[in-house]
Amino acid sequence: KFNTMMKKMILLTVLVASLGIANAQSEYKQAIGARVSGALGYDVFSGSFKTFMSEAGAMEFNVGFGFNTYGYLLGSYKTTTLGLSAAYQHHFPIGNVEGLKWYLGGGATALYSSSKWDDYKGFSLGVFPTGGADYKFKNIPLNVSADWRPTFFFVNPDKGLFHGFYPSSAGVAARYTF
Repeated sequence: KFNTMMKKMILLTVLVASLGIANAQSEYKQAIGARVSGALGYDVFSGSFKTFMSEAGAMEFNVGFGFNTYGYLLGSYKTTTLGLSAAYQHHFPIGNVEGLKWYLGGGATALYSSSKWDDYKGFSLGVFPTGGADYKFKNIPLNVSADWRPTFFFVNPDKGLFHGFYPSSAGVAARYTF
């Protein structure tokens, strides 16, 4: 009985996703602006460029920076980080609301952290799934989005924040569309 129910749920999910893919359309081709994130160690503020490669498929590129302070009994360690990221996003309409879509996808991020402490500076590399909502205003060239990018770092400096799983990278973006 459980297997039959699971098969029906999977079939329904595939059907709904297929309809979403067939009906998904973009109200803009490209957008440029800014993204702000709660990920204090990296990507706090970044430039954002988004371009649609098909009606439903888009790439988002970010260049940004972040900072962090690690406190210990003998002092604190400060880092400043420069980051680059790229993500593929596949968009699906949300009901009959014109300009509103949700998306799923994934991407990668590369970071360089600088610090006066050797253990906290260096190169980091990670991958992330992403999901969010995207809205294009009808009468003005403005797009806004909200996303979540839990990141898995697999290359990093000896110490510091970017080890293993980093779940708190949620952000919002505002972009000029053209």
